[in-house]
Amino acid sequence: MSFGIEVENLSLDYGDTRALDDMSFTIPSGTIVGLLGRNGSGKTSLVSVLAAFRRGSSGEVRVDGQDPFENAEIMANTCLIREGGDVADNERVSSVIDFAARHRLNWDAALADRLLDRFKLPRKKRVKSLSRGMRSALGVVLGMASRAPLTIFDEVHLGMDAPSRYAFYEELLNDYLEHPRTVILSTHLIEEVASLFEDVLIIDHGGVVMHEPTEDVRERGVAITGPIEAVDRFCEGMTVLNRQQLGGSGQVTTFGTMTDDRRREAKAAGLELGPVPLQDLFVHLTKDKEDRS
Repeated sequence: MSFGIEVENLSLDYGDTRALDDMSFTIPSGTIVGLLGRNGSGKTSLVSVLAAFRRGSSGEVRVDGQDPFENAEIMANTCLIREGGDVADNERVSSVIDFAARHRLNWDAALADRLLDRFKLPRKKRVKSLSRGMRSALGVVLGMASRAPLTIFDEVHLGMDAPSRYAFYEELLNDYLEHPRTVILSTHLIEEVASLFEDVLIIDHGGVVMHEPTEDVRERGVAITGPIEAVDRFCEGMTVLNRQQLGGSGQVTTFGTMTDDRRREAKAAGLELGPVPLQDLFVHLTKDKEDRS
């Protein structure tokens, strides 16, 4: 079971501050979505609304076709894990796991036990004695073993070291393939986890910059390299995200559909075309206009 999400004209205000500004997007059920945004872009505010932690100031949110706020059925089937895991410091790891097992409808005890072993989490220790990385790993265990139809990880893996993060990505993908559900991953470690994303939702200043399948996003970013005058002529009329020059050579990062005819034109002009990493596209697309070159 997995939940689809529909958001229409969603705004969220904190007093005089607008955190989310007229957002609209749809996430189909059974999808892993990368939620990308700079610090202060509204990522945490958005997932808080999707998980029914708070209600939007205006607009509509539908999870599995229903308003999630104060909706017992939707909330029981939604799991939001934030950095730190949102667990009581004085509880033992085993108690935290037992509490989740009693309250999560789709809890998988065998998966939880295996993940506890893989991340070497000491069951008898109190949460407050765990390192930051272990607390993050505990959050991963709670989120994955919940098997919630809507599972959201909000930067939960930032405290983990590289081997633990890669173990998380591996476990998440394998379990998702066996038990499809809707997963939202909010992250700054874009290239590290990008291979998991089926869709990418980029937000900035509380608004949606882009929401597309990951492969479509990758195909629209092209790095064009060659003699700078030829590069500039070729790029006339295109959306230029970045421009770099070294002597008579240059590279321009563009965003837009590159047809086969245009690719042949580039080759005839002696230009090289290359892919642009998703992280680079994200940086350019969320850069303030006055800072773009």
